[in-house]
Amino acid sequence: MGKTTVAKMRQTLKDKGVSLGSWMQIDNASVAEIMGNAGYDWIAVDLEHGHFSLSRLPDLFRALELGGTLPFVRLARGRSKEIKQALDAGASGFIIPMVESADDLKRCISQAFYPPDGTRGVGYSRANLFGKKFDAYAQAHANNIFIVAQIESIKGVDNLEKILITPGLDAIIVGPYDLSGSMGMTGQFDRPEFQDVLEKIQRCCSTAKIPSGYHVVQPDTALLKQKISQGYQFIAYGIDGVFLYNLAQSPEN
Repeated sequence: MGKTTVAKMRQTLKDKGVSLGSWMQIDNASVAEIMGNAGYDWIAVDLEHGHFSLSRLPDLFRALELGGTLPFVRLARGRSKEIKQALDAGASGFIIPMVESADDLKRCISQAFYPPDGTRGVGYSRANLFGKKFDAYAQAHANNIFIVAQIESIKGVDNLEKILITPGLDAIIVGPYDLSGSMGMTGQFDRPEFQDVLEKIQRCCSTAKIPSGYHVVQPDTALLKQKISQGYQFIAYGIDGVFLYNLAQSPEN
């Protein structure tokens, strides 16, 4: 299995291909190792709805990297401490939840980069082998952090055109449950009003030449193919716990 890199992902997306990742909410290095060897480009460790301590991230990232998969984090709320510690632990990218304005996104992106490009604190960490590879990491990291804005509210959709022109943004991903919830129709993805909003997002992304993404929460290959055919390129497929309960159900029940 070849190692995924941020450069390869960007080229795939530029060539109109699909980057397929998945989601982790179970704080367990063995689960991370299984997910990392499952063939995805990236796995997002979910700090928003999962139960992870920041001190556990290095071990989880090591397990993911064993399979050639990029370790991403989905932040809780784009807090400075989470961004710094996730990157210091070796994150290759992060998904910023509930982006509702360009200013939200700019603030988080700034915290991901060292001065003079941003405000990230400079220090030794696991990402630079505790200083042994600091110079190489510092020179390369600006081009090796993949940044995704999660659009999951109507306010975010209303401000999407400005969000999409934010320097440093690589892709967006729709959070379908929160987005539908903000419209008063949680989980009702077939409603015409919801479909209209998705089409608007697609049009804006196409105009801005920013890849659009979607989280296919329930592992459904037919739905995955549908989303790809609709032009989504940055796709999260399933969640570790969802994979487990779908296959763990007793055949007697």
